[in-house]
Order: sequence, then structure tokens, then C-alpha cells
Amino acid sequence: MRTYVTAVGKALALGALGVADVALVALVLVTVVPMFGTGMIFLFPPIVWLIRSRTRLARKLAGTWLGTEVPVPYLPPPPPARPQPDGWYRHERQLYKTPRWPDWHNRWKWMFSDPATWRDTLWLCLNPLAAGVLLLPLAAPVGFLTAPWHPITLFAVAAAVALPWSLRGYAWWTRLLLSPTAKSVLAGRIQRLDRIRLEAADFQAAELRRIERDLHDGAQARLVAMGMTLGAIEELVDRDPAAAKALLSKVREASSAALTELRDLVRGIHPPVLAERGLGDAVRALALDSPLKATVTVDLTTRPESPVESAAYFSISELLTNAARHGGANHVWIDISTHDRALRVTVTDDGCGGADPSRGSGLRGIERRLAAFGGVLAISSPPGGPTTVTFDLPDALREADLVRPPLPRRKAVVVALGWGLGWLPLFPQGLVVMVMKINGVKEGFSWFLALYLPEPWQWPLIIFNIALGVCLYVAAMGIPIQHSYRCMAQTAWAHLELGR
Repeated sequence: MRTYVTAVGKALALGALGVADVALVALVLVTVVPMFGTGMIFLFPPIVWLIRSRTRLARKLAGTWLGTEVPVPYLPPPPPARPQPDGWYRHERQLYKTPRWPDWHNRWKWMFSDPATWRDTLWLCLNPLAAGVLLLPLAAPVGFLTAPWHPITLFAVAAAVALPWSLRGYAWWTRLLLSPTAKSVLAGRIQRLDRIRLEAADFQAAELRRIERDLHDGAQARLVAMGMTLGAIEELVDRDPAAAKALLSKVREASSAALTELRDLVRGIHPPVLAERGLGDAVRALALDSPLKATVTVDLTTRPESPVESAAYFSISELLTNAARHGGANHVWIDISTHDRALRVTVTDDGCGGADPSRGSGLRGIERRLAAFGGVLAISSPPGGPTTVTFDLPDALREADLVRPPLPRRKAVVVALGWGLGWLPLFPQGLVVMVMKINGVKEGFSWFLALYLPEPWQWPLIIFNIALGVCLYVAAMGIPIQHSYRCMAQTAWAHLELGR
């Protein structure tokens, strides 16, 4: 009973908001004439902002009150205007000294060309009617005290009984117009991929510079020194064999050191143990070489792809280095597990805390490395510790190792009934009877129900049987397709939210 009273309160509140939308609709209609009739387009952004504020509230209430999540559908905002080499800002054929007007024009065009703007406006104009039809009849039972058998009161009581379906209908109506379109989803995905591509290119260039620097300062310098030492040995081998022998010993030591540095450099590009044994054993080997006392927990049912493994490995390596060098930690805990389709890694240390990516530490490099795979980094590092870093790499598991959610039982029953019984009304009681009726067969129809009815009722029943059989087959084929599409759509929305 308490839950039902709460639902009635939500319905009345949503209905009242719908009635209040009439004033906002009137304001929009009043501003349409000066905006498009007299060219006062500067009124458009404030009106759009007002409409989006209202629809933002509707999406929030649909998620919290009605249990229907409605994602934000708007196209990504335009980037800020950038100056030309001469310092001026260009918008189409106009030049400006400041970015104010180019930004304003870009923002106006962004709002005007976004289909979600007009869908929000349509929802706002029709919402008072939808709320009045679906939700406000619940207010009529107040008159039950004065006129208990009035028809309006009886209608309101019936509406109160149908409250759950009314709220579902209102949630469906809200999601129908306020959910994202395919264009906005694709635009958001493209913008995210562009940003990831730029960050990946920057990170790759930084890695190449690091490798070049390590080669120049390490192995290359040792090889040059070895060449000079060998030249000196050529001069001393006849005059002073003992000195030449001593120099050969130094060359051998230098070659061993150069080989070690090259191996370390190769290991820094892609460790052999990672390629051969996988992420779990590679992290365990990394923990053995760390000066910290490390505890590694691995719970992986399948092995991620090689690029994902590499990103996770080097991110963990950087976190261990930060914990030992900057955090002053003694113990570190590393947990590697799966969460749905994502690879989740949690690194916790008992250091002094205070880690902040904005201070230019290696955490920013980890964010750039993970961004290439849509990864999300979360840091909890209060002053005094401990520091906990968690990052997720979505879709790190292979598609072949993942199981799609099964079809719900009630839908599976409908599919089974469609395939099992659809033939009965469609063929023997529908198409076969229709052929017999057209050909004028009047004998031998003991199994055909429609031919036992009076003449005016035979064709309607035949058409009904054919339509029923077609509907059963359409349901049997359409429900699995809809289920697959919904699974793919949920995955797409998850990707979009992670990108944002």
C-alpha cells in the first residue's frame, strides 16, 4: 500500500509538471515570431537552454522515479575557435579579433542542427497532453467523498487501478522522444575516437623519443666506446700485449653491459614473458623484481588481446614505480580480475598518498595509454594514504569467450508457441480453406472450421486465421532479433558512456 501511495504521488507530480509545461510552451511560441520573423536569432540559444533544462529534469525523473534510463542525446559541442597564424579567428568568410563571435556562431549552429533540439521541443509541446491523459485522471478520486458513484470518479478509480501501466506508458513516451538518435551516438563515438587517436599518436611519439634516447645514451654510447677501445687495442697488440689484453677485458665487460641494456630496452617495448605466459605471470615476474613486498591476485577466465595486455602490464609497472619512488610504500596489493566484459585492475599501496594526475606524474601517462583502448582510471589517494588506483579496460575479453544473455523465459515461451502453433491457423485453417473457397469446393471439408459457419462469416474467419498465423510467425522470428539488437544496443550505450 505504501508503494502504491508513492507511485500515486509520483504520477501526480509528473502530471503537475506536465501542466506547468504549458507556460514554457507559450514562452517558446511567443519567441518564435521575433526569432525567425525579424531575425532576432540571439534569442535562440537561451530558449534552447531553457528547453534542455526541462528535458534534463525529465530524463532524471524518468531514471530515478520510473526506472527508465534515458541517456543524453545531444551532439558533441563544437571545439573552441583556434586562432590562425596571424592571430585572427575565422568563421566561414569573416575574420574576428577575438574568439567570442566565432564561438557564438558555432554554438548557435550546433544547437540548430542538432535533431535532439527539435525532438526536445516536440516533447515539450506534447508533454502536457501526454501527462494529462496518462497521469492526471488520478486526481479525480478526490471527488469520491462528495459523489462516490459519479462516472468521472469511477473512471478515475479505473485509472488508479491502471497506474503501473500508465507510468510505464509515460516512461515509454519520454524515452521515445528524449533518447539519443543514431546520429548523435555516431557523432559522439567519432569524437571520442578522434580524441583517442590524437592521444595515441602523442603517446606513440613520446615512446619513440624515449626509445631513441635510451639507445643514444645507453647501448649506442657503449658501442662507440667499444669501437674506440678496439682501435686502441690494434695499436697496442704488437707493442704492449698485456695492455691490449686488459683493454680486451674491458671491451668484453662493455659488450655484456650493452647486451643487458638492449635486453632491458626490448623488455620495455614488449616483455617476452608477457607474450609467452600472459598478463598474470608477467605481473608476478614484475612483482618479484620490485623492491616492494607485492601480493598479486589474478582471476582471469580468458586471456585478453595482446595490445590490451601490454597496456595493462605497463600501467601496473608505472604504478609500482610510483609507489616505490614517490609514495614511500612498503607493501603493494595487485588484483587482476574481470568485470562483465571489462578487464579490471586494482593496485593498492600503503604509502603516504597524495597522488594527483594533474601534477605531471606518471599517472597522466597511464591515462593516455589506457585512453587508446577506452580505459577509465580512478584514483583514491588521500594525504597519509593509502593509495588505490583502479582502471577498467572495456571489451578486453574476446567475443568468442563471452556468452550473450539468454532469452527471457516468457519470450522463449512465445517463440516456441509461434513456431509450434503458427502453422495451424495459417495453412489448414487459412490458406487451404481460402483456396477451397475460391474454387467452390463444398464437400470433404470436415476438418475446416470456417466452412461450417454461415456464408457471411466465412471470409472474415479465413482472413483472421491467416493474420493470426502470420503474427505468430512474425513474433517467433522478431523476438530473438529484437533481443539480439537490444544486447548490441546496450553494449553501444556502455561504450558511449565510458567514452564520456
